[in-house]
Amino acid sequence: MIIAVDFDGTIVEHEYPRIGKPIPFAIETLLQLQEDGHILVMWTVREGKLLQDAVDYCASKGLKFYAANKNHPDEDVSQSARKLTSDMFIDDRNLGGLPDWGVIYHAIKAMERGENYFDHIMMSSGKNERVRRRKRNFFIRLGEMFEREGY
Repeated sequence: MIIAVDFDGTIVEHEYPRIGKPIPFAIETLLQLQEDGHILVMWTVREGKLLQDAVDYCASKGLKFYAANKNHPDEDVSQSARKLTSDMFIDDRNLGGLPDWGVIYHAIKAMERGENYFDHIMMSSGKNERVRRRKRNFFIRLGEMFEREGY
């Protein structure tokens, strides 16, 4: 999969224009996703030197993105509408916020297995069924609502 990843609030805490503290397990999870064969693209509001600072920060942690704010390293973003071709976006501005990085990783693995039901994807974190029934997050409840309504 091609996975677009935000920087501020997703990989590091919000401190824009500075680089905030690392969000636990963000870099490690992204490195594992790369090792699993996924293509990662940085997709952020940062531009120019601020974008380069974010790219350099990640590179210093061993994380190198395929591209930053574009689909291909040679793409001229001044000539495009910046519509990114991606299978998934990981961003703290998602509806409901940013899930835990462990949940994100297991959700991607569930999608690889062809699990496309919302509750299966979001509950693929390896917890037992009893805990799953008791602790349903916003995404699970939303997915159940759509399934009941026939969407």
